[in-house]
Amino acid sequence: MHGKNVYWVRNRQINYTNVCCLHCSFCAFSKIKKNSPAAYNMNLNEILEKAKEAVNSGARELHIVGGLHPDNPFSYYTDMLKALRKNFPEANLKCFTAVEICHFAKQEGRSVESILTELKEAGLDTMPGGGAEILVPEIRKQICGEKETGEEWLSVHRTAHKLGIPTNATMLFGHIESMEDRIKHLEMLRDLQSETKGFLAFLPLVFLPQNNALGRKVKNRTSEEDILKTIALSRLILSNIPHIKAYWVQLGLETALKALHCGASDLDGTVMEERISRAAGANAPNELTASRLQKLIKEEKLVPVERDAYYCAI
Repeated sequence: MHGKNVYWVRNRQINYTNVCCLHCSFCAFSKIKKNSPAAYNMNLNEILEKAKEAVNSGARELHIVGGLHPDNPFSYYTDMLKALRKNFPEANLKCFTAVEICHFAKQEGRSVESILTELKEAGLDTMPGGGAEILVPEIRKQICGEKETGEEWLSVHRTAHKLGIPTNATMLFGHIESMEDRIKHLEMLRDLQSETKGFLAFLPLVFLPQNNALGRKVKNRTSEEDILKTIALSRLILSNIPHIKAYWVQLGLETALKALHCGASDLDGTVMEERISRAAGANAPNELTASRLQKLIKEEKLVPVERDAYYCAI
């Protein structure tokens, strides 16, 4: 679909809290109890400091997600966006998964549409695709039964697209799901994209088994061959979603580079700091410099294309 072009972005992840009121069996990041010694909840100054460090290093995109903190008021999130927009007007604010949006709506007793509208007015540009996991109800109930349903996840993205907020989509695979479940998940995404045309990219995320309850049942990582076949299958089924990401933080660099020859057209970006995958056993570096990213792509005899959040070449 994109020839030899491989897209990448100067970005940073900011995971603002690891306190979460859910108990997803695959998650090694969240610290359920807010008084846990390992729990944290960043204040606005801490978030702005991380954003400043990133933007001063050339970041064009701030990817901000966190746990579902039971005590943060909705103003915590709107104030965050307003301050980031004021201080870093050129940065794309890619913030909050569909699950976080549902959490805000339930806390406030408001509709998802009104929550998204206010977040957009505060500065939200785009949304990440996290929280999709497996959209098939039978599997979703087993791995994250407390989380919003697959239909709710799709509904949030449908609403975001309606409001002019482009989003990404994900799939967590390599645990207890079947091949048929993966295909059903991809078909649900394809159907929504046919309806709204709001997805920018799809991220196949491999299940990482360390330090989580599901990993005690599914001890072995899925094979590299399975990962690459899943990426290739995603590219074929999701013919209406422009990009498939080879998310190197999750897949590992070696596998991510191979994925560029199996249908992926985006290597994500510099990232700088990511805590969620690392907590579950990701062993890729926490950051890649722009020069190294480009060098790695060129070594695959492909063409690095620096992009913005909307995949416009810079």
